[in-house]
Amino acid sequence: MLCLTVNANTAAAEYVPKDYVWTSPSRNSSESMPCGGHDVGMNVWVENGDVLFYIARSGMFDENNTLLKAGRWRLSLSSSPFTGADGQFTQTLRLSDGAVYIKGGDAEVRLWADVYTSAVYMEVKSARKTDATLSYESWRYRDRQVTKAECQQCSYKWILPKDCTTFADTIRAKGSTLDFWHKNREQTVFDFTVSRESLDDIKSQLYNPIGGLRFGGRMTAPDFTFTGTSDGKYASTDYRAWHFKASGIKKSTVTITLYTGDEPQAAPSAKTSRKRSADWWHAYWQRSNIQLRVKNKELRNSALTKAVRNYELFRYMLGCNAYGEWPTKFNGGLFTFDPVYADPKAPFTPDYRKWGGGTMTAQNQRLVYWPMLKSGDTDMMASQFDTYLRLLPTAVARTKHYWGHGGASFCEQIENFGLPNPAEYGKHKPGDDPGMERNAWLEYQWDTVLEFCSMILQAHFYAGMDITKYEPLIIQSLQFFDEHYQYLAKKRGVKALNGDGKLVLFPSSGCETYKMAYNPSSVVAALRVVTEQFERYKQMKGIKDVSSYALDSTFKNRLPEIPLRTIDGDTCIAPAVVWERIQNVETPQLYPVFPWRMYGMGRDGLQTARNTYQKDPHALEMRASKGWKQDNIWAACLGLTDEAVRLNTEKLADGPYRFPAFWDPGFDWAPDCNRGGSGMIGLQEMLLQEAPDGSLLLFPAWPDGVDASFRLHATDGRIVEAEIIDGKITHKVMKNVK
Repeated sequence: MLCLTVNANTAAAEYVPKDYVWTSPSRNSSESMPCGGHDVGMNVWVENGDVLFYIARSGMFDENNTLLKAGRWRLSLSSSPFTGADGQFTQTLRLSDGAVYIKGGDAEVRLWADVYTSAVYMEVKSARKTDATLSYESWRYRDRQVTKAECQQCSYKWILPKDCTTFADTIRAKGSTLDFWHKNREQTVFDFTVSRESLDDIKSQLYNPIGGLRFGGRMTAPDFTFTGTSDGKYASTDYRAWHFKASGIKKSTVTITLYTGDEPQAAPSAKTSRKRSADWWHAYWQRSNIQLRVKNKELRNSALTKAVRNYELFRYMLGCNAYGEWPTKFNGGLFTFDPVYADPKAPFTPDYRKWGGGTMTAQNQRLVYWPMLKSGDTDMMASQFDTYLRLLPTAVARTKHYWGHGGASFCEQIENFGLPNPAEYGKHKPGDDPGMERNAWLEYQWDTVLEFCSMILQAHFYAGMDITKYEPLIIQSLQFFDEHYQYLAKKRGVKALNGDGKLVLFPSSGCETYKMAYNPSSVVAALRVVTEQFERYKQMKGIKDVSSYALDSTFKNRLPEIPLRTIDGDTCIAPAVVWERIQNVETPQLYPVFPWRMYGMGRDGLQTARNTYQKDPHALEMRASKGWKQDNIWAACLGLTDEAVRLNTEKLADGPYRFPAFWDPGFDWAPDCNRGGSGMIGLQEMLLQEAPDGSLLLFPAWPDGVDASFRLHATDGRIVEAEIIDGKITHKVMKNVK
């Protein structure tokens, strides 16, 4: 480990990521390869000689808040070049330009998405003339009743109405053009949720992004002509195919433009898109990278080598939704495939995923976005930040309606319209507090929004992002805790504060795990750190007063201290002062390490945090690398190298599907994006950490004997480049990019 305090400017070599290549076709959609850009994701694979791909786009939410795919495309060439029988087959994800190349015999197909619009391109080339059939396959050619077993795909979950239906799309083909779209009814799960949660009186104040929403796409295939339809079945689902045929072609380009609204916008030419999208991806890989210096065959196939590669492959997947209106979903993102291949008990349509399409589960979503600070991808964080900003008026209105005070309350299982998921909201009887989720896991859990507030502030500290528009979100999220816990205290007794003049955070919740808790350490840490970060931001911006947002300037003085306890004679962070029960398998007593960084390398109390990690019986019992578990991050933050290596290589090991960054469902769904995000964070922390004074800690949890280099980002606009060879740091650079 080295504290880096010098400032140097040294030109770095251009970074070109390695291609990822398959040399044989796939068996089914679970063996697909990701491709995308802007807000579009494709699953691409070759099966029985046909090129197939799904297209998904951020924000295609139907009446039930299922995130629908645009459809499935199939290309068949009469020359049959892609069977792999001749041993000449390759399917390549070229990370350097963000495209997938399929080659076989004398033919090639190139697929990519434009980075600046929601458009997809497919270029087909053949050395000799060939006939071709291009088919659009849709399972939404008819209304489909959502069964009770499928309820997880939408927001109704286990309170699914008997008549819940995924309504048919409108699909029209003529000549060389195909149009398809879905128009939501005005009455949706939003209206159901508003009534269920006793909010009809303020319905006009609430954000509704799905009522009447229209979204769809247009395919233009100049060399093809529509010839008719046929019916078939893929995996578990029947479909109708719209067939377009071409005769004797050697080269053809197909354009598919996706849109929200009445009509698609004009797409750039394939030539323009190809160049500008490749340029964007090239620049993307220059932002940051992690490389191992492989000296022998043993290291070439090591678990750490695979972890570094899968870090990069997952970062590519995140880049495919760089500029979506909605954030990358933790439960599969834009790359879910036929669910029967993820769970044999789920023989449903390709639109299915567990934990909903429009449900923005905060505890999971956060892990997708934290690593973007160090990877230099702060521009991509706006999708998540803007989502919370759109939900702010609803959070303020429901707080005022339920409790009569100020601030903004954001729940954990929150919908894309800002209200608690209607099933998770629970059953309420007369006299119950209608603002509380009657749910054993979720009751009194309001603090997850503070992680996104912290991300917003750190996006400013890291990259100088203008966060002026987010100031009300940060302030009113803090204000809620101040006013609500004084409100609850006054309902219990005369005083709003305890004898020391501090807030009494009760009832509260340490994640979903320590329930009915008094001053849980995760909530205390969140409030203290976000308040401190906002104070720093105010000083940097010269903001002297926030009274217009009704946040009391003395709020920070009312925040309690982190609760501690003694285990085997050593001081540890306590989950809370007291709690009634343990409900889940999280470890909130280590949240003061990450995400809140009150304890750790270069900080006071490092041993206290290590004691917690190593001795807390619940922390030990709950330790795992599955899904959203964070032990890999904490081990790295605490400089526990052996643990960090073990857990991060487990976290970023190859998934069970053909593409190694398609991880199993874990606690959620496949590909598991919160596993990918937590793995990225853990690997970054092994390489680079930052002390409170801004000094940088290089390779603080990196194993001996492994040579590596990285380019990552730090606060104050710094890009940090470092290399470790034979245990010595031989190259280090800090660049000010402001």
